[in-house]
Amino acid sequence: MSEASKHLPADERRSATVEAVIDLAAQQNPSDITTTAIARRMGVTQGALFRHFPSKDAILQAVMTWVAQRLLARVDKAAQAAPSPAAALEAVFMAHIDFVCERPGVPRLLFGELQRPGQSIPKQLVQTLIEHYGERLRRLLEAGKAQGELDPGLDVPAAAVLFIGSIQGLVMQSLLAGDVARMRQNAPGVFAIYRRGIGRLQ
Repeated sequence: MSEASKHLPADERRSATVEAVIDLAAQQNPSDITTTAIARRMGVTQGALFRHFPSKDAILQAVMTWVAQRLLARVDKAAQAAPSPAAALEAVFMAHIDFVCERPGVPRLLFGELQRPGQSIPKQLVQTLIEHYGERLRRLLEAGKAQGELDPGLDVPAAAVLFIGSIQGLVMQSLLAGDVARMRQNAPGVFAIYRRGIGRLQ
């Protein structure tokens, strides 16, 4: 980090901390990320870090809040620009994939939090993100049914679960392969199969 960036305003320092954690998570097990590593990544002391965050959990809470806000804003923008509910579903799918490709540390952090035993504020934020994401999908699916684009007998909750599961599958396979670009390559074909499955029966 440059000398100038060591003297960032508080809001920018918090944003820089979030970005540092996401970058580190792309390179190592998120549970192994320490405040020492975060401070080193930013080029500051731990003391400087703790002036903005009282604990590592507070840092993770900021990270999860940032992820939720950015991801939901990205998919909302994609959906609003689409001409129909079915087109919006595809736009959301691709926007989500693009978001993860740009920040591969994000899914590692989310999966890591969900696997932590017990409850914590960061874990609750991840669960809330999934809930809000699911609500958006269910609204689009219901709109697609109402407009005759999708199967009128479609099980909307199951279709929303399958949508999210398809993205998670693409993410997990790319992480296992160590090839983030694979997500973008496979996403159109995966969505095409999903779209046929929920489409209006002829």
